Amino acid sequence: MSEWTECLNFGVSLCKQTGDVILSAFQQPKEVTLKSSPADLVTETDQRVEKLLISAIRSRFPQHRFIGEESVAAGERLQLTDSPTWIIDPIDGTVNFVHRFPFVAISIGFTVNKQLEFGIVYSCVDDKLFTAQRGRGAFLNGAPLHASGQEDVSRCVVVTEIGAERDDLALSTLTSNICRLLQLPVHGVRALGTAAVDMCQVAAGSADAYYHIGMHCWDIAAATIIVQEAGGVVMDTDGSVFDMMSRRVIAASSAAVARRIAEIIRAFPCRRDDEETAGSGV
Repeated sequence: MSEWTECLNFGVSLCKQTGDVILSAFQQPKEVTLKSSPADLVTETDQRVEKLLISAIRSRFPQHRFIGEESVAAGERLQLTDSPTWIIDPIDGTVNFVHRFPFVAISIGFTVNKQLEFGIVYSCVDDKLFTAQRGRGAFLNGAPLHASGQEDVSRCVVVTEIGAERDDLALSTLTSNICRLLQLPVHGVRALGTAAVDMCQVAAGSADAYYHIGMHCWDIAAATIIVQEAGGVVMDTDGSVFDMMSRRVIAASSAAVARRIAEIIRAFPCRRDDEETAGSGV
């Protein structure tokens, strides 16, 4: 619908504007606050960017709803409805931002009737703008994106994240999953510190798969449709249909690779996004 194209274009312009806010603060000292764990950080810039985004969008589209990482962390209810909804991570990669590690992104997914209509991931340090709209393809700075199509998992580069969980079960599951992947074998396992950019590497064909247990909807919503529109596959880590609120995701170059990864990785218990009242993540 042309209405959603207008929303997409408006979201892109806002990402460029607020990307400048992030860049202006990137090299500066940050005041850091902890959220759910010692690895779950928030800065004033996270909060400022989210407020700027929501305020501008609400002024233009007053009937739309929002799910924002920092709003949820501050106590707002996390609820995905059928209404047009903007799912926002103002800085995906806050730990990177704090340490000036140059992978930091604004991630905006947009849903109607709980279905993703478009996604925007703006990796602002390297000025890479990933976009996709349902049925219209995926793009990087305007150039079409295509997943690698790789079907042999032994030829894959796989991306994952450590995440913010630091309990024994989460850490042992994380490390054992990486060991299983390396023993398949795969060509390598990588982590950039931002789920949105990780998944966009799958869309771009630079990586062949991404998986994680514990990421939130704002981490993965935008990148999910970017991967799908680039010809990739997104599913649950148990091989079932992907549920954006489940906090489990595999994004891959092909169904064959996604299913093979689903066969070997194990999940640890984590509450669904729509069962939580506060956010966590990288």
